[in-house]
Amino acid sequence: MTTSRPIRARISRGALAHNYRLAKNLAPDARAWAVIKADAYGHGQLRAVEALRDSADGFGVLECENAVALREAGVSQPILLLEGIFSASDARAVVEQRLTTVVHCLEQLELLLATVPRDASLAIYLKLNTGMNRLGFVAVDLEKARKMLVGVERLDLTLMTHFAEADGGRGIAGQMERFSELAEGWPGPVSLANSAALLRYPQTYGNWVRPGIMLYGSSPFADQSAEELGLQAVMALDSEIIGVQSLAAGDRVGYGGTFVAEHPMRIGIVACGYADGYPRHAPSGTPLAVAGYRTRTLGRVSMDMLACDISDIPEAGVGTPVTLWGNGAAGQVPADEVARAAGTIAYELFCALAPRVPVEAVA
Repeated sequence: MTTSRPIRARISRGALAHNYRLAKNLAPDARAWAVIKADAYGHGQLRAVEALRDSADGFGVLECENAVALREAGVSQPILLLEGIFSASDARAVVEQRLTTVVHCLEQLELLLATVPRDASLAIYLKLNTGMNRLGFVAVDLEKARKMLVGVERLDLTLMTHFAEADGGRGIAGQMERFSELAEGWPGPVSLANSAALLRYPQTYGNWVRPGIMLYGSSPFADQSAEELGLQAVMALDSEIIGVQSLAAGDRVGYGGTFVAEHPMRIGIVACGYADGYPRHAPSGTPLAVAGYRTRTLGRVSMDMLACDISDIPEAGVGTPVTLWGNGAAGQVPADEVARAAGTIAYELFCALAPRVPVEAVA
């Protein structure tokens, strides 16, 4: 998509490849699924695949149709359906497209086994509920699932779970203990670690790790920055100043007049708003960069515009570059900082990037 409006997102293939290598280096004895669900966290599924085509051990997606699209694009690595199948056509595609599927409940397993031939080769990730209490087998149903799988002639079975608080104070100890209880000395492969566990808990590495948000250059931790972790920002959201206003003390800015100038100021109006995916709830003071200088937003974010303080950037004017987040044309502004100021997480910033924003893949 092309547009004369100055807003642009740039996706760095090199940064994505760097972050995947970091994940692999942390767990050198494990293989790593590159999690590219949600259109690669808003970065573009096929862009992510192209950046990782020669290095990724496998790709993790959500919808079966996206897995099929990867096969049609020539992806030969294993592909994991992270929520498993939703229909008989999904079950058939698992066999036809050589997919690995999560199975998280008896109903899903029944659908899979009722649809595919008994002599089909199946790769299954049996998901155990160890405390997150979203998806996964508890003890009573897990025994039933194991009995159902006894008759499958060609089965590649992995046990998995998902950590709820690998990024928090409670950590993974309780869930690891529960996993051991449910697995009952399981000797086969396991897949446990998400980004937070991969970065912090080597005991979770197992046979396959599942890096997600770290691939895109964001930290899963509130107390540790992406830079401190060695991660590189993959997405940069850039725009320009399209208008300048001079304020007197007492002047208000934007809808609702939520920002009031305490002294004379210069403000820049930026071509970026909530219709571009910028968080409407971002308050005054949210960081951004103008012409290489960090500054702050002012007032309420509009549909197509936001205001920023350029009082101390005298060279800033119409056409001056602005970086909303990432390592952009106007400077570096970690997406985690923007998200924290807006009371959200970088995942949401990335996934909310609007279709009207042109996206360019760069080296």
